[in-house]
Amino acid sequence: MPKYKYLATDPSGANVTGVIDAASAMRARNDLLGRDLIVVDVKERKSFTQIEITPKKIKPADLMVFSRQMASFLRAGIPILDSLEMLTEDASDKVLKHMLVEVQDALRAGSTFADAVAAHSQTFPSYYVGIVRSAELTGNLDVVLDQLANYIERDLEATRAVKSALLYPAVIFALSIAVVLLLVIYVLPKFQTFFDSFHAKLPLPTRILIGVGNFFGDYGVILVALLLAVVIGLFAYSRTKSGRLTRDRLLLRLPAIGEVARYAVAERFCRILGAMLRAGVPVPESMSAATDATNNQVYIAHLRGARNATLRGEGMSRPISETGLFPKPVEKMLRVGEESGTLDQQLESAAEYCESERSYKLKRLTTLFEPAVIVFMGLVVGFVAVALISAMYGIYDQVKLQ
Repeated sequence: MPKYKYLATDPSGANVTGVIDAASAMRARNDLLGRDLIVVDVKERKSFTQIEITPKKIKPADLMVFSRQMASFLRAGIPILDSLEMLTEDASDKVLKHMLVEVQDALRAGSTFADAVAAHSQTFPSYYVGIVRSAELTGNLDVVLDQLANYIERDLEATRAVKSALLYPAVIFALSIAVVLLLVIYVLPKFQTFFDSFHAKLPLPTRILIGVGNFFGDYGVILVALLLAVVIGLFAYSRTKSGRLTRDRLLLRLPAIGEVARYAVAERFCRILGAMLRAGVPVPESMSAATDATNNQVYIAHLRGARNATLRGEGMSRPISETGLFPKPVEKMLRVGEESGTLDQQLESAAEYCESERSYKLKRLTTLFEPAVIVFMGLVVGFVAVALISAMYGIYDQVKLQ
């Protein structure tokens, strides 16, 4: 259970400090009030290992389950507080459990469900809070929560598809590198001792291989340290605003991979924007949330400009098209939707189109990537084998001539 450090005053006016165990800050305050203390301040106390560099978010899978179960309970007529209590008992994720407790406390204090969720805007995705707020106003919270669960499920499936598609080539590449390093660092030195004992002239491939092996043997520790320093430096740089922009710009420019990324980002933007407009969220808030949800700084920078143009009365489809970041069919669907008043439906169609194209291009990419990795690593391993075998035959011929 979380611990809270408090500052309070007792009936005599003296300051009282201490630590109290409570499920939430509000419950800590209530417990202190029950002790006839006037609460001045309550803060969660965290150990050094609990200090968070970035705010923790609810895992997408947990958020999907929460949304779907909440929708089912509300559809069955179960009061919202009772629904939250049941979900809290079953929650295994600490972040989700703690959030649910605080949402219940906010509801008991008179807040609406949307306001209670909005108090945890750093925990929830930005689009989630806006859609829930509009759904609560229109009275179709259960329907919208179901739609949110379906969207999150699709997003998870897309992420898993990318990971599974790249897993096999990555494993092959890693194993091949491990085999080469094993040959160069451990096997090759034994052969070198054998070669040196004959004082024979070695073939060029063997000399190259021995040179590479000696280089790694002499400077391996330094190379590993430099590699770690570069990785840490790049990671730290990628956490900055300019670093994220550079990373995302490079991602979009990569051959084949950049095209897959473009369709993935476009799909997410269209699906979230369509869901928010369908839920009745105003256009400015919808565009802001959908833009932030792309998680790509290049798209965010251009789409914020498009949002400003929309607010100036220039419409939505033309400013989005002028960014040059969306496929032409998507641009046409947005224009048709805006002209016919079916923008939310056209956005859903655009998301479906982007999803199918992303899946096709990802499949084609992995189809080309897998044999490319195997051929490349086969060439590397083959070179090592040829270098060793040619050296042995060369030594045999020289010894035979002697």
